[in-house]
Amino acid sequence: MEPSPEDLKRYIAQSLDCERVEVDGDGRHFQALIVSAQFAGRNRVARHQLVYAALGDRMREEIHALSIRAVTPEEYRELEG
Repeated sequence: MEPSPEDLKRYIAQSLDCERVEVDGDGRHFQALIVSAQFAGRNRVARHQLVYAALGDRMREEIHALSIRAVTPEEYRELEG
């Protein structure tokens, strides 16, 4: 069974302390916006690694592609302007 965007949202929120999680996708390809203070002081690769860790084996077994936008709450406020 392919995961839904809501499934991914739940998996991420269970492992990361998030201010906001938005996930769109078709069951194999997903796009995620994750806003978390845990990203502070981390580069893009380290942020993505936190998300991959939250998803665990699902990244290899269930999710074909995931586009991640991982930002801190401050960065998100700047984006929303």
